Amino acid sequence: MREGRKIFGLILVFVLMASPALAHKVNLFAYYEDGKVFTESYFPDGIKVVDGTVDVYDTNNKKLLTGKTDKEGLFSFSWTKKEDLIIKINATMGHKNKFILKKEEME
Repeated sequence: MREGRKIFGLILVFVLMASPALAHKVNLFAYYEDGKVFTESYFPDGIKVVDGTVDVYDTNNKKLLTGKTDKEGLFSFSWTKKEDLIIKINATMGHKNKFILKKEEME
């Protein structure tokens, strides 16, 4: 009986340790089409990131622009310069991710 409690306790510890890592994950995808960059942000369970802050940087880490995701987790902006862009999402409470959109993908 005691050994069963120990095993249950160990399993519980492992589950609790794994949960925070998954809780802070957010997905971010971006693509370029017809002079615009489109982004999509959502959590692993499919819930869209609403009012998440999207920051766009160049490769020298200079912030180029900031925006907010809409109720569908989408954000887009016009962009004509062909250069690598680092796009970051901050969905609050530590939910962050980044996506690098390569200039080769802007043709």
